[in-house]
Amino acid sequence: MKVTIVPAVIAKTQEELDEILFKIKDSAQLLQLDVMDGKFVSNHSLDFDFKLQKGEYKFEAHLMIEAPEKWADKNWEKVDTIIAHFEAVKSPEEIIKSIKNRGKKIGFALNPETGVDKIRDYLDDIDQALIMTVNPGFYGSKFLPETLDKISKLRKLRPELDIEVDGSIKPDTIAQVYKAGANMFVSGSYLICSENIKERIDILKNKIRIG
Repeated sequence: MKVTIVPAVIAKTQEELDEILFKIKDSAQLLQLDVMDGKFVSNHSLDFDFKLQKGEYKFEAHLMIEAPEKWADKNWEKVDTIIAHFEAVKSPEEIIKSIKNRGKKIGFALNPETGVDKIRDYLDDIDQALIMTVNPGFYGSKFLPETLDKISKLRKLRPELDIEVDGSIKPDTIAQVYKAGANMFVSGSYLICSENIKERIDILKNKIRIG
């Protein structure tokens, strides 16, 4: 199963977004756009009509918002994968069908307090699942080791599923989530706040002996 390091992008303006994308340039192939509405989580990010350059990266949108269906209807063309928080989804079946009919990938994200049993019935229909290993909304939140059991349980339920983890993924945590069963690793502040993103991606890869 492919292992991927995914830089997470938080931006409040188009200028800030462009600066971050320039900084990441040539360091990664897949980027996560953290979309926050100030309601589902208290922070704001990419809650404007942002523009992306086509072909430079693959993008996944992590929707930490109250109405993921509305965002997907309006912005689906911008990204390759849409990850909606299961806690905010009104009809799982409908959003899966809507996004897949548009030729995009769909994933469900789970907050730390949400059990994996909530998405058990949809594991054959989604492309990936995202386990939050922190309380969402900000760079630099504290890693929650109790989420490791959720990753392991999900891997047993669906051995071939892409399992992504998001939250405080750094050299001292990535091996833990990898051992638990994750194969996609979202890293925010550890990468974005560094001077050399590519070097730090290599450090993370080396911690799980893939680079």
